[in-house]
Amino acid sequence: MRYRRAGLAKVLACTAVLAAAATACGSGESGKSADGKVELTIATFNQFGYEELFKEYEAANPNVKLTERKTGQASPHHQNLFTKLGAGSGLADIEAVEEGFLSQVMAKSGQFEDLKELGPKDVREDRWLQWKTDAVTTKDGKLIGYGTDIGPLAMCYRKDLFEAAGLPSDPEGVKPLFATWDSYFEAGDRYVAASGGKAWFDSAAQIFNPMHNQAEVGYFDRDDKLVIETNDDKKIFEQVAGAVARKQSAKLAAWSPEWETGFKQSAFATKTCPSWMLGVIEGNAGPEHKGKWAVTAAFPGGGGNWGGSFLTVPKQGKNKAEAAKLAAWLTAPEQQIKAFKAKGTFPSQTEALISPELLNQTNEYFGGEKVGMLFSEQANKVSAAQYKGPKDGEIQDNVVSPALLAVEQGTSVGDAWKTVVEGAQKAAK
Repeated sequence: MRYRRAGLAKVLACTAVLAAAATACGSGESGKSADGKVELTIATFNQFGYEELFKEYEAANPNVKLTERKTGQASPHHQNLFTKLGAGSGLADIEAVEEGFLSQVMAKSGQFEDLKELGPKDVREDRWLQWKTDAVTTKDGKLIGYGTDIGPLAMCYRKDLFEAAGLPSDPEGVKPLFATWDSYFEAGDRYVAASGGKAWFDSAAQIFNPMHNQAEVGYFDRDDKLVIETNDDKKIFEQVAGAVARKQSAKLAAWSPEWETGFKQSAFATKTCPSWMLGVIEGNAGPEHKGKWAVTAAFPGGGGNWGGSFLTVPKQGKNKAEAAKLAAWLTAPEQQIKAFKAKGTFPSQTEALISPELLNQTNEYFGGEKVGMLFSEQANKVSAAQYKGPKDGEIQDNVVSPALLAVEQGTSVGDAWKTVVEGAQKAAK
């Protein structure tokens, strides 16, 4: 999924519009349409790959009418979700939740159905990777969401730019460059020197975030105590800032028009690459760069996960059992593979991850690479989902990323880090 979080101002501006849309799109008081069909509304964001699946479900269940309420970005979707939770009405029958906002939802888990009780009895927890299920299980054992996709991390890079700089360019040959973060930044220094000062990566935040996400906990410990001053984040921040000082960053804020254009202009040579990023690269780089981009089953520090979502059933819904049935169907192995083919959302289902249909899936834009097998291998390197506190996503988007951008624009590392600590403390209150 393309995880593009809006800035805070944009989130607040969208909230009123979303609230109005929620009222307009919701089911009637009875949860039935005028012709007697069960109406189910599902609220998603970005791309889940569900459009054709909805048609398939309605064809197999003629008594059901589905309406998708899709938001372009994750932040306004979740702002609407939390607003409606507070109001006690207006939510869709199924609400998608992105992993960066999951901790806030888990804090309100009593407002969501326990899918162990409500969902189809043949849906077992081992349907998903263990860490995916663990992330959405409450401390008292309730399962409040079905896992959709995950974002196992690999590394994407420009073969032609590597060759021009005298670096190995085949997927096996580049693996030592991406073995550790030290080796990654060392290769970046070699590339910058050999290329006459061209950038190694797109932006500091796009490097810091996956490095941070490899830790057991995020900005908060499991007691939701802010730990940004005692964990490794300062060390990581300074390491990334050092690479910026050595001209490795293209200084392009992710998801900005300049960042999108940067792919087409060959503005950087490597990209941290969750599975869903392949489609982003292809869309931004364009057909003229087909075959120039490659992806390898390696990631500094051994791997990780970036992104992924869940389908939840709020207790507000009028057709909760039917909603749970639909959510279970959408997250079944067969449908997860179809969604992956449609939009690149990588399955979290254990059966899907060993399916020949997935493992044999190739990507011609990336030189015919067997991306299904590659990302399945990367997914199995993830042992646990990072614990994220209630304001984890807010700190990442509105505190750390802007501070790193400030470093790229000339702010001293010391001043930027001071801003991070103060901003995190304020957000945590």
